[in-house]
Amino acid sequence: MLRVEEKYEVDFSADLLAKFAEIVTRYPEGKEKSGMLPILHEVQAIYGWLSPEAMDKVAAFLNLQPIEVYEVASFYSMYFLKPQGKYVLEVCRTGPCCLVGAEKIMDYIGEQLGVKEGEVTADGLFSYRGVECLAACGFAPVLQIGPEYTFYEKLTEESVDQLISDLKNKN
Repeated sequence: MLRVEEKYEVDFSADLLAKFAEIVTRYPEGKEKSGMLPILHEVQAIYGWLSPEAMDKVAAFLNLQPIEVYEVASFYSMYFLKPQGKYVLEVCRTGPCCLVGAEKIMDYIGEQLGVKEGEVTADGLFSYRGVECLAACGFAPVLQIGPEYTFYEKLTEESVDQLISDLKNKN
């Protein structure tokens, strides 16, 4: 498994660079920086996370300082700054979900997967983390799995077992 400290080769394809160029055309001249969010989404969709090397290349493409990209990528929780599992289980950890067991569900997910929050399972399939409000308080506790952001509501240990089993069987 790739460790975050290791250098990560990033070579954007001609098709990806063309996609970047198309994204930039959506914004007024001089405002190309506005394309950063969708460009970062494109990069993450291909590589699974945003390595410093990838962010440096995005900065170069947009004629920005690398820190400008790092600031944005580290601000938004939808960007991963280290390798993740194929399936990232994101559990809402705000008050309403915690009141009905979100923290217990997170602990249970960690036990079932054999990893701590933010770690990746040995098979590379899973990681999990707590996130802020998923706007489904009436169906708590909830989790989402990206990049399609499929929601799973009213979680129980049994439903978590079924979810993990279903995802394993997809592979």
